[in-house]
Amino acid sequence: MIIFVCLRLYSVSPPLLFLKDIDLTFGGTPLLEGADLAIGEGERLCLVGRNGSGKSTLLKIAAGIIEADHGERFIQPGATWRYLPQEPDLSAFASTLAYVEAGLSPSDDSHRARYLLEALGLTGDEDPRTLSGGEARRAALARVLAPEPDILMLDEPTNHLDLPAIEWLESELKSLKSALVLISHDRHFLQNLSRATLWLHRGVTRRLEKGFGEFEAWRDVIFEEEERERHKLDRQIVREEHWVRYGITARRKRNMRRMAELAVLRQKRKEARGPQGGVKLDLTEAETSGTLVIEAEKISVSFNDKKIVKDFSTRILRGDRIGLVGANGAGKTTLLNLLTGKLAPDEGRVRPGTNLAMTTLEQKRDSLDPTQSLADTLSGGVGDRIVVNGENRHVVSYMKDFLFSPEQARTPVGTLSGGERARLLLALALANPSNLLVLDEPTNDLDLETLDLLEEMLGDYQGTLIIVSHDRDFLDRVATAVIIAEGNGVWLDYAGGYSDMVTQRGRGVDARATNSSPTPQKSREINKDRDESASTAKRKLSFNAKRLLETLPERIDALGRDIEKLKAVLADPELYTRDRARFDKASELLTRAEDERQKSETQWLELEMLREELEA
Repeated sequence: MIIFVCLRLYSVSPPLLFLKDIDLTFGGTPLLEGADLAIGEGERLCLVGRNGSGKSTLLKIAAGIIEADHGERFIQPGATWRYLPQEPDLSAFASTLAYVEAGLSPSDDSHRARYLLEALGLTGDEDPRTLSGGEARRAALARVLAPEPDILMLDEPTNHLDLPAIEWLESELKSLKSALVLISHDRHFLQNLSRATLWLHRGVTRRLEKGFGEFEAWRDVIFEEEERERHKLDRQIVREEHWVRYGITARRKRNMRRMAELAVLRQKRKEARGPQGGVKLDLTEAETSGTLVIEAEKISVSFNDKKIVKDFSTRILRGDRIGLVGANGAGKTTLLNLLTGKLAPDEGRVRPGTNLAMTTLEQKRDSLDPTQSLADTLSGGVGDRIVVNGENRHVVSYMKDFLFSPEQARTPVGTLSGGERARLLLALALANPSNLLVLDEPTNDLDLETLDLLEEMLGDYQGTLIIVSHDRDFLDRVATAVIIAEGNGVWLDYAGGYSDMVTQRGRGVDARATNSSPTPQKSREINKDRDESASTAKRKLSFNAKRLLETLPERIDALGRDIEKLKAVLADPELYTRDRARFDKASELLTRAEDERQKSETQWLELEMLREELEA
């Protein structure tokens, strides 16, 4: 009875799962200090915090995988739960279907295992030893969803999933009655699913009875309050230190009680740490590129008689921020390689602009040598200095900008966590001078605070961006245009971010065609969810769409002036016979300028119609 009185402080209904005063220490450093977690029937809780704060560890304690040093763990008798790890192990099973069915209890529906596998794009016959990271994640999701347990504990469920799979997963989780505990870096996913937020910070948990959409404002208020308290404490310490040095009583007989109080204040200030330090992101920019960055004219490429890109044309200008989206296997990386010159098209041509300095952040981390130390990776193995933004810096100083401690300088890369390897790749990419930045899944394994800083840095970047991402919120905040795979090699571009694309297109990213598909009922649920997403997207224009509305008229006017000048040159009736090369050049430039003006006018008109629709 006493237990349940305490539990009701955390949940309106009696909790299915409860953790109280959890302490855990790794390597002499406390990771969790009095952490709490409670989840009631049907609740939707997101667990948030910095990389390394202990979120996954706390979830493992809740799942009974790790035992805490101190504290209480309670689960309602008879309650069922399933836990999704970040790196599922399927090695002991002959097929993906056998792996999923092993997670069922005798009373569960065995047909649901195959349905979920098919809905996630698998057949059930796959050999677990040959699965990619995304396929293994899909099989693991099917395993935990199939029993429809009372509690689902999901650690980064969207990692390695494409947009159709993420949207399907959202729809499936919404339809379940299970209570959810979610860890994810995907803001859109958390906002759509969470109804309460548990913040793990410096080993302590704080709970907000609202979804993730309200979390960041609430967190900032807490930081402001803590800063005011630290300021008051600092002023009190200054007053006490002044008394110690200059007080008459102090000079005569040293009031020991007051000296002891000062020692307590100093210790309290030492322990009153502020917000954890953030990554210091600073792009090294090269000289300005030409106005035209990349021009593609009717490019096509096929693999094994399958069209990946068909008659695609685009012009990317300096300052554009282009997002490439599509299902896994749609050809995003192929199109990216075509645009950046790494792959030659079967038909058509790609013309790069002038004075380009390209830096690429790759999705795969194969380029990192797991045996090389962190410092040698950053410095290239030559000395202990690195040049960043023209400044010669010690490699340890640069490491600190990305939250690496000096003690990690000789740590082998292979021992770093996924988030640490992601920060290391960012550090490598951002140190290189560039005016064209190509980012392939840059948000993988980054915590929300680092994502905020990355978005802020990209917003200030004067060069051109090409981004491949499944993170809808990231695309909304960064992209000014989205190129999407429509199927059968067709790619189309839309103005604005991901939500703007959904509004104009009427739906999100389409899944790749498979031999099987979800049931009609599930298809209706998915379409209903997409309609809800589109409705949500219509509430307001993204920042980048507003920016385009403001800047496109100026671009259109500038193109108009160029067109008039070129027409004046071509008006000379003797130019063709006198200077054929100049005539041909002027004609080519006039055609390009007119095409670009038409494209810009169409883009502006689409955005203006969208703005009027939203305001109406």
